[in-house]
Amino acid sequence: MTRPVIGTIGTRVALALANLLTVMAASHHLGAGGVGTISLIVLGITLVLLLNNVVGGGGLVYLTSRHGTHALRWPAYGWAVITLAAALLLLHLLPLVPEAYIIHTAVLAFLQSICTIHLGLLLGRERIQAHNGLLVMQAVLLLGGFLWFLQHGAAEVMDHIRAGYLANGTTALLSGIISRDGRQADHPQRPTDVLRALFHQGGMAQAANGLQLVNYRFTYYIIEGQLGSSFLGIYAITTQLAESTWLVPKSMGQVLYARVSNLRDQLAQRDLTLTALKASTAIAVVAVGVLVLLPEAVYRTVFGGEITGLPPLLLLLAPGLIAMAASQAISHYLSGTGHVRHNTIGSGIGTLFTVVLGLLLVPRMGLAGAAITASTAYTASVLYQWVVFRRMTGLRALDLLPHAGDVDRLRSLWKNVLGR
Repeated sequence: MTRPVIGTIGTRVALALANLLTVMAASHHLGAGGVGTISLIVLGITLVLLLNNVVGGGGLVYLTSRHGTHALRWPAYGWAVITLAAALLLLHLLPLVPEAYIIHTAVLAFLQSICTIHLGLLLGRERIQAHNGLLVMQAVLLLGGFLWFLQHGAAEVMDHIRAGYLANGTTALLSGIISRDGRQADHPQRPTDVLRALFHQGGMAQAANGLQLVNYRFTYYIIEGQLGSSFLGIYAITTQLAESTWLVPKSMGQVLYARVSNLRDQLAQRDLTLTALKASTAIAVVAVGVLVLLPEAVYRTVFGGEITGLPPLLLLLAPGLIAMAASQAISHYLSGTGHVRHNTIGSGIGTLFTVVLGLLLVPRMGLAGAAITASTAYTASVLYQWVVFRRMTGLRALDLLPHAGDVDRLRSLWKNVLGR
């Protein structure tokens, strides 16, 4: 039991720590403006990956056991090439990243797409340790490469891009070797059937992910356009710190999804989800409280003198962060019971609030307006999920109070899923 638990949580902690150290290095050496530019590049890569993952994303995990890695690998590679061409066109037409970094963003996205394909194939064969190890290696190479390039020559945004080539290129190559599998599927199908299955599995999931990404990050572009890259750098650091409060709730949500998917007792599904919701919310309240109460001087020491005003922004984000922690339980319940469309609708509601409020509040209130926008959008999305969850399960207000049975259900959750 202990080893899978440590692997699941430990990988997330290692990734979060490596990412935080990378941001710290960027803020100290490049300032808030450099962090802002890097944030736009990373966001551009993420947008390209949304398109790639329609074929090369989570659908590979589900289909690997049914079609074999060989049948899935080449259609996924072909789609990654198409995605690269689409990315170059999109990034030239829309001002999503600074013009000087368009080609680098597209190529880095392509390398990351190849990594995603290989990692999906590994997950599909349940090679969890290899998958986690490669993710940690990628993050460590990015951090180590970035620090090395910063120390050898004038510090610039290109140092982060060079480190990205090192990390993504090495991971793409090594994961490609590790993910090779000469076995054939028990019932191989025609390439057209495989491609159709990939689109079917990935399409709906990416629609929800795309809306959620807009919900999380649309304000980045408003801030860049209205306030400049230095303000974006401050807000990007704020959001990265804020979203670290979801580390345990997200891990718990993934475990819950696996358990709910295998339960047939609707009452047990409901009670387990409700317990995870209470635990996730409590953990988020504590984590958010710590971030809000840390003195300004601590953040200035960690991230550099240009990074100011984080505690007030975190306080404005707090209601939405706690709401999204609760969402990690509800959304995985909805997915595990076959009602994933409600997650898509919830993301769509949040996106609507993000776009409307972002355009209204950021020009008038600056970063405070961005934080209010995010918190309101997160809360609106979760309120919809809560209404659906309550209607489906018949919950009462008293059910939200903690009780002794919650402890037993949490213990069962970890033992029965991660302890197998």
